Amino acid sequence: MASNKTNSVLARNTENAPKSIGLHSQTVAFSHYNNLSAQLPIDPKSGKIVAGGIEEQAEQCFKNIKSILDGIDHVMNDVVRITVFIKNIKDSDAVDEVYKTFFPTYVPTRTTVAVAALPMNALVQIEALVSNGEGTIPNAPQAGNLIKLINNTANAPMSTLSAQTVSFSHYNNISAQLPIDPETGRLVTGDVKEQALQCLKNIKTILNSIDVPFDDIVKINIFLKNLSDIEAVDEVYKTFFPDSAIARAVGYVPARTVVAVSALSMDALVQIEAVVSHGDGTPPQAIEDRHGIVIKANNTENAPKNSLSTQTVAFSHYNHISAQLPLNPKTGKIVAGGVKEQTEQCLKNIKAILESISHTMEDVVKVNIFLKNITDSDAADEVYTTFFPGGIPARRTVGVSALLQDALIQIDVVVSNAEGTPPQL
Repeated sequence: MASNKTNSVLARNTENAPKSIGLHSQTVAFSHYNNLSAQLPIDPKSGKIVAGGIEEQAEQCFKNIKSILDGIDHVMNDVVRITVFIKNIKDSDAVDEVYKTFFPTYVPTRTTVAVAALPMNALVQIEALVSNGEGTIPNAPQAGNLIKLINNTANAPMSTLSAQTVSFSHYNNISAQLPIDPETGRLVTGDVKEQALQCLKNIKTILNSIDVPFDDIVKINIFLKNLSDIEAVDEVYKTFFPDSAIARAVGYVPARTVVAVSALSMDALVQIEAVVSHGDGTPPQAIEDRHGIVIKANNTENAPKNSLSTQTVAFSHYNHISAQLPLNPKTGKIVAGGVKEQTEQCLKNIKAILESISHTMEDVVKVNIFLKNITDSDAADEVYTTFFPGGIPARRTVGVSALLQDALIQIDVVVSNAEGTPPQL
């Protein structure tokens, strides 16, 4: 393939948004998506958190996102998904009021969770995933007039603040689903099992409304109020995955990340988010370019395996990697040592997964870090820089109340897939 026909990872920064500390880029584009680093409420001129309360902080986060988009000739309406991390769930309403001023008509898909801690003691951190209509083939715009497809169905919970699903190019991004009964608009009665069931039912209903099968899910993120509920949630999860005879035949399950949150909206116990493949693309892609792309799921013995998740699931131009705990793949146990040793093991596991699919760490476009103690950030970063010396990927760091197996750190990544996934012959 000629060099000018090859997708490339495109990292960009602007002086009008907070500079990274050399460890990440403000936005990393690949193919038809821009992955933005999570934005803290930092004034780019002073490098400090803005004065004021939650409203001022939320406004600064959105201003920073807007500045990054301005710097790459994009607009807020190009955002397909917003993720809001707040320190106090009671601040949701205040954040929503600010949010409406940045999205007065079009609303993207959305996830809101309260977490244990945020960098720099911030009250809020906001992240955006953005469409990239022109793609990233040097000197060769591709499908520059791709359109977003927004869909809502009355059979799943509706919100004036978010679309249920926004498709762009070969991906559908689904708003995180709470265990809300769409008929009553209230949480379902029962314990975490009933709540998990309702979340997954809502996702399935949304997918049915756009004629997409459940097996087209490539990544699931589970947000739990009590991490100890994971076994109960998994019992329900197993009844949804694998979903079809074809998926059962190959044992297909999506990549997965489990996150402990300090609180969820409506006092829910669980919230589930899905990223879904979109086989037919979004118009006006030519038929021959959009049909028959296949999901490629892969596991390697050189990284920890889990029967409920696939290590990596590729579709079109992206690979989604399951969150990696600091587990030694040979023993299945947490490595000895502190956060540095654990960070190294998480990244070693990711590297082993990437090598198993003929990719390298340079192909990573986004890194999500979950820390048991946010004060461990500096120690984790010392190790991180040895794996990402160029500081290219976009990044998000949050502090969580607990991690599976009492780990101190968990990392997941999104990876470019230059060759795409071809049609099955």
